[in-house]
Amino acid sequence: MDHSNIARRDFFYVGGEYAGSPGREVMHGQMYVEALTPTRARQPYPLVLFHGAGQTATNWLATPDGRPGWAEYFVGQGYRVYLIDQPARGRSAWQPTINGELTAFSAAFQEWLLTASAADPGWPQAVKHTQWPGEGRRGDEIFDAFHATQVPFLADPVETQRLMLAAGTALLERVGPAVLLTHSQAGTFGWLLGDARPDLVKAIVAVEPAGPPFENTIISEGPSRAWGIADLPLVYDPPAAAASELEIELQEEPDRPDLVRCWQQKGSLRRLENIAGIPVAIVTGEASYHAAYDHCTAKYLTAAGVKVTFLRLEDCGLRGNGHMVMLEKNNLDVAAVIADWLGVAAPSWSTFNPFAPSSGV
Repeated sequence: MDHSNIARRDFFYVGGEYAGSPGREVMHGQMYVEALTPTRARQPYPLVLFHGAGQTATNWLATPDGRPGWAEYFVGQGYRVYLIDQPARGRSAWQPTINGELTAFSAAFQEWLLTASAADPGWPQAVKHTQWPGEGRRGDEIFDAFHATQVPFLADPVETQRLMLAAGTALLERVGPAVLLTHSQAGTFGWLLGDARPDLVKAIVAVEPAGPPFENTIISEGPSRAWGIADLPLVYDPPAAAASELEIELQEEPDRPDLVRCWQQKGSLRRLENIAGIPVAIVTGEASYHAAYDHCTAKYLTAAGVKVTFLRLEDCGLRGNGHMVMLEKNNLDVAAVIADWLGVAAPSWSTFNPFAPSSGV
């Protein structure tokens, strides 16, 4: 990391509560947060980076072949950057008797899904994958460096989202209004936090967010995200007291042969009341497994009243990206696309006074 852009580096924990039998209580649900303050603040709101499944905040610090990561890039753009380890993950303690079972990704699965997907294509776009640095297989030093960073994570998505909603809310209440940048599994966290605290979420950049609505596909099959884009309740208008009240139907035909059919609302549309006022960008790589279904998430949000910019990277001139875009060969080009969108999404930010006191560390 280029420390010349960083005036101060801190860490702290937010959230958490005590649980256990009397005299044997332990804290659980707390979340590790690393704060990077730029030497020259040029942005009005900090950027909070939320990693995906199997990952920790190291995703953002550097690439497995030693190039600068997104944390350095966005600090250089004048953002105060917050990096988190999800509760019960990495530097955020896992309490096995309280938090539940863990699961983990095998090296072979990650080769197929993330790093060498063109060799054994499991979805139509996989053959286009060219941006992973190195061979993407065990024994290649870059893949081995990447896989060494992987950690077990909670097997229960509902508990994961519950813990993240509590800890993420505590973080926003500490640091003030912020931009959320989520990746993969963390996509649900952005929607939940925007729904819970729309006053503190100024924009959401969802890089290949968990999806598509209501179901799993490609990796696994079956219902998921019962509230459309999350497993926990969201505020709809008209209200829905239970997820079963959401009326949905499956497209008869996909938008293109290489895309999945989308579940969508039917009848009178319900509006995602709290998220609707937040600018949203969905960013998708050309060769990722998300290329087959992220459009469903964009369509669902749009129908629910959310102002969504759907950024397929090939349409931005960036070809061959897989799911781990923050680590791939053109990672900083992808970051620049996000930075450009943020500049357009809230043009009033140009009035920001960089000499005003910043919110808490």
